[in-house]
Amino acid sequence: MGSTGLYFYGHCVVMFLLQMNTANSELFTVTGSDVPVLASLGGNLELSCQLSPPQQAQHMEIRWFRNLYREPVHLYRDGKDMFGEIISKYVERTELLKDGIGEGKVTLRIYNVTVDDDGFYHCVFKEGDFYEEHITEVKVTAINLRVQIHVHPPNTKGVIVECHSGGWFPRPLMEWRDSRGEVIPAASKSHSQGGDRLFNMKISLLISDSSFQKITCCLQNPLTGQEGRTSVILSDAFFSWNIIWKMILGIILFVMVLSILVSSFLLHPEHNRCRCTCDAPWVTGILIMISSVVIVISIMGYLHLKQRVPVSDAHFELDILWVEDLSVILCSLMVSATMLISYTYFKLRDWCHKIILRGTSSATDGNRCKEPHLNIK
Repeated sequence: MGSTGLYFYGHCVVMFLLQMNTANSELFTVTGSDVPVLASLGGNLELSCQLSPPQQAQHMEIRWFRNLYREPVHLYRDGKDMFGEIISKYVERTELLKDGIGEGKVTLRIYNVTVDDDGFYHCVFKEGDFYEEHITEVKVTAINLRVQIHVHPPNTKGVIVECHSGGWFPRPLMEWRDSRGEVIPAASKSHSQGGDRLFNMKISLLISDSSFQKITCCLQNPLTGQEGRTSVILSDAFFSWNIIWKMILGIILFVMVLSILVSSFLLHPEHNRCRCTCDAPWVTGILIMISSVVIVISIMGYLHLKQRVPVSDAHFELDILWVEDLSVILCSLMVSATMLISYTYFKLRDWCHKIILRGTSSATDGNRCKEPHLNIK
């Protein structure tokens, strides 16, 4: 019996030590929010964590940190806040709410939230050599309901409309919509970040006709769903320049055609009575006219259809103005050159024709003078 009792007693001691070791290795766990916590820019942020099971935590070390354990956002030790060990950018910006510390619950409050506060936070409870932590993700949001639309002066390709808005975080969704709420494909879209890490957004749209009279620029924060939008109504007057420009070129081409036809008819009135002969001056004039018009239209089409500068480029409008001016200049030069060439051609043709007629007339007169002498013989 003595040996059996001794064995039983030793077994109980071992089991007790194992239970004590297990208890010491699992004194508590730390719980908190399992979903990201949203914080508005410039507002206050509160992050809570709780011991499980609930227990007194006033004697423990409570540490909040971001990336490095040795760089605390806030530190509580020996029953007081250790403000001297907080990293510089959180000095005088944090407060540990300890109303529930008797049950192991604390809340970290961060004042004046900035974009740099976005990220993960570690809440650590430490008792002796044992510690547990919980990681909470913070997502900072910022919106700007001020959305500006700038309408550029119209050009031959249409009207460029730009939408600007800054002070967003994270990067918002940005798009154009028509009066029915349908998305309009943008010509270009860009963004930039300043020193404060806030996003500045820009989106451009090139409208070539009056099919989209009312357009809306929409921005949406992907986290909160909050929107900022502005609309603009474009009247038909914005698209009149395209018609005016085409009329100017049409008048120039008409003058060129008229000059060629006038040259062919006035310089050779006697030949224009002929019908459908290949050497008729009016046929030559029409061929010169057609070739000149084809050359002018080909050059203008190449200049207008070739994409040299994207719409988002600051020099896009200068490029369009350059093409417009160059088109008018080329048309004017082509008209002048065609008029000069056609006039010179018909003058030379008339001169050559007169020389031929004179030669033919002289030969005829000579033959008439020889005929009487042949009769006498």
